[in-house]
Amino acid sequence: MSPDKNQRAYRRDLTLAAILVAVGLLVSGFSLARIAVHPRQLAQATQPLKGSPAPADQDKAPAESKPGGERPTTPAPQPARPDAQAQQQGVQPALPPAPAEKTAPPIKER
Repeated sequence: MSPDKNQRAYRRDLTLAAILVAVGLLVSGFSLARIAVHPRQLAQATQPLKGSPAPADQDKAPAESKPGGERPTTPAPQPARPDAQAQQQGVQPALPPAPAEKTAPPIKER
């Protein structure tokens, strides 16, 4: 590029930058003027949340643990076992079989 074109491009870029800075300052000035005229329209923070009071049970200390304490004497629950009739019937399908028009032909081997 010739020096004349470089100088023209530099001046164009510098003018554009100056215009952008002037517009930014103008917008900032309008914003500050509006805040000065209407100072009560600023956003306000919400009030802090208040926690619920602690229940009375939390004030007590936990029970003391005893080494070698007693184990529960109740027997453990037995696993569930189906009755004889349910074992003979077997598992029922969750859905009925699909109609013939909804089944696809088998995939052919290559």
